[in-house]
Amino acid sequence: MRLLGSGPRGANGPRNVARPKRRRRKRSPLLPTLVVFALGLGCCIAAAIIWLWSPDTTPIAPRPAAVTATAAPLAAPPETPAPEAAATAPPAVAEAPATAAVTPTAPAPSASPLAASSEPPAAAGGRPRLAIIIDDCGQWIDTERGFVALDFPVTLSVLPHVRYGPEIAREADAAGKGVMLHLPMQTISGRYPGPGTITVKMDDAAIRSEVAGDLAELPEARGVNNHEGSLATANRRVMGDIADVLVRENRFWIDSKTSAASIAASVTRDRGIPTASRDVFLDDVDSEAAVEAQLRAAAARAREDGSAIAIGHPRPATLLAVRTLGPELMAGGIDLTLASDLVR
Repeated sequence: MRLLGSGPRGANGPRNVARPKRRRRKRSPLLPTLVVFALGLGCCIAAAIIWLWSPDTTPIAPRPAAVTATAAPLAAPPETPAPEAAATAPPAVAEAPATAAVTPTAPAPSASPLAASSEPPAAAGGRPRLAIIIDDCGQWIDTERGFVALDFPVTLSVLPHVRYGPEIAREADAAGKGVMLHLPMQTISGRYPGPGTITVKMDDAAIRSEVAGDLAELPEARGVNNHEGSLATANRRVMGDIADVLVRENRFWIDSKTSAASIAASVTRDRGIPTASRDVFLDDVDSEAAVEAQLRAAAARAREDGSAIAIGHPRPATLLAVRTLGPELMAGGIDLTLASDLVR
């Protein structure tokens, strides 16, 4: 006799046989990971395509509004002139299409050769003289033409390798205005002054070649002043190379004095180059009232020293202030003159 479940019962009876358990297949974690990776990669590729094909709408620099050359009524002068603004670097250069490099030797200026003088730059009869230089020209030709249209002397300092440089230089020269080369030079801050920048890493031949080429591009320029240049104007070797070209091409030098460490004027004067330095910046504050106050400060400096040089930029507020106050300054005993008349 067998106990139930103790073994096989017979030929036809059921057997109590244990059935093997089936193992459930475990899903690999690799498949979901691959799916997530593929989706992420697809999103990145799609975002990159959208970014590459989207247009760049960021402006290079704001363009000043055009100002017509019609006369404006005289504004009432402020009761007390504002103090001279701190000397800071001129505003950034708006990038413009570069003109082709010019390699021929610059023709001689139409005016008589410059000669350094030891006499103080005072006008006949002892009237104080004030020269107004407008830097950064060659970029905003409508505003610059407003300065060319003035009925008293101003000097336009034109950047090399900018769109309207040669054109505005020719127009200014034909109108009897002064023309200078506004030479871009390296800054301490690393700020980019524009195409054709003179740097302290350039060798002597490269510096001389750049300056000579810039003068050839702007043959109307009788002199040179620095654009930015807080680093390069403090470097004696760099300034010596620039002076070599100024001597050879018979051009004068005006130090914009963008840094108190500048030795530019002392180097050029030691080489016998007619030289002067900036006294006042006109438009560190871009408003007509602020520029008028700085013009009055420049006139006061001219009365005190016999002469003064003020530097501004082709901005609508600067044009309005100069156009408005110029006749008043002349009526008050100031002779407005070209920058070339104040070098010695």
